[in-house]
Amino acid sequence: MDSAHVDDVPARYSDFAEFEVRGRTPVYLSWARGIADDPATSDLIASLPRIKRQPALFFAAARHAGAPETEDYPAFRDFVHARWSEIEQVILTHSTQTNEAKRCAVLLPFLSLLPGPLSLVEMGASAGLCLYPDRYAYRYTLDGGVTRELTPAFVDSAAAPPVLDCDLRDGVPLPRALPEVVHRGGVDLSPIDPADADSRAWLHSLIWPGQQAERGPRLDAALDIAGADPPQIIAGDLVEELEASVAACPAGSTPVVFHTAVLGYLEPPARAEFVRRVAELDCVWISVEGVTLLPDVAAQVPESIRRHKGIFVVAVNGRPLATAHGHGEWVRALDMP
Repeated sequence: MDSAHVDDVPARYSDFAEFEVRGRTPVYLSWARGIADDPATSDLIASLPRIKRQPALFFAAARHAGAPETEDYPAFRDFVHARWSEIEQVILTHSTQTNEAKRCAVLLPFLSLLPGPLSLVEMGASAGLCLYPDRYAYRYTLDGGVTRELTPAFVDSAAAPPVLDCDLRDGVPLPRALPEVVHRGGVDLSPIDPADADSRAWLHSLIWPGQQAERGPRLDAALDIAGADPPQIIAGDLVEELEASVAACPAGSTPVVFHTAVLGYLEPPARAEFVRRVAELDCVWISVEGVTLLPDVAAQVPESIRRHKGIFVVAVNGRPLATAHGHGEWVRALDMP
C-alpha cells in the first residue's frame, strides 16, 4: 500500500480530534486520538477510497453497525477489527449528509439581507433540511446577552417548529423577519427521502455522541417539515448539475446557491470547477465551509483565524463576512457591509 495514503490518516484524525471534537464529544475525541496512534486501524481506513476516509463518516458507520459509545478506545478498536467488513460496507454505501437544521441560524442573517422572494438551491442537500429557514423558529442571543426570537407565521402541522438557538457576535445583523421562499431545490448524489425510516436512522447515526438528546428531536422535527413539503432535489453531481438546479428557479425570484460543510467532500479540481461555474451564474452564492477550504476566501481571512482549522467561514459571492460554528451554535462578523 502506498505509504503516503497511510500516513495521511493519522494526521487527519489527529486534526479532527484537536480542531473539531475536542470539548464537544469525548467519545469521538478518544476514538480520533486513538486512531492517530494506531497504525493497524489507520491501515484499515487507508484501504478505503480517499474520499471515504473522513472521521465523521467512519465513526458514524461504526456506530450504525453497533459500536458502543465508549471512551475506551481499545474496546472500540476491538469492535472495528472484528466487524470491519460490515463497517466497510456501510461506509461504501453511505455518505455524511447534512443532518443539522440549526445551520439555518447561521444562514438566516445573510439571507435576510437579500431581495425576495428567494429561490433556495442547496448543494449537497441530503434531505434538504437547510432549505426551510422560513419554517423554523429562532432564538438569537446578541452581544450583551439580549435575546430576540423569530417565529414562522406558517406551520404545516400541529407540532411546534424546532427552536434554533444561536449567538450573534460582533455585529452580525439580527434578521428582522423570516424570508419569503418560493422554491426549494438543490443537488445531491443520493438525495434522502425524509419519510424513509432507514434514511432517518442513518441521519441519527451521524449525530455525534452525547448530542442526541438535543439534536435528535430537532432532526426528527426538521425531517417532518421536509416530508410534508418535499424539496426539488436533483440526484447527481453538484458540479455537473449546478446550472440545471439554478435554471429550475422561477422567474422573479432571487436564486441563492448555498452549501454548508459540503465542498470538503469534493476533490480539489472539482471544487475549483464548482467555484468557477457558480461565479458565472446569475445568482447569490453563500458558502459556509472550513476556513482553509476555498483558497480565494481564505486569502481574505486574517492569518490568526486561518490557524483554527475547526472554524467555518460564511462568504457571500466569495467575500468572507463572518466565522461560524460548524453546527450553528454561533456566528461572528468579520467585515459586515
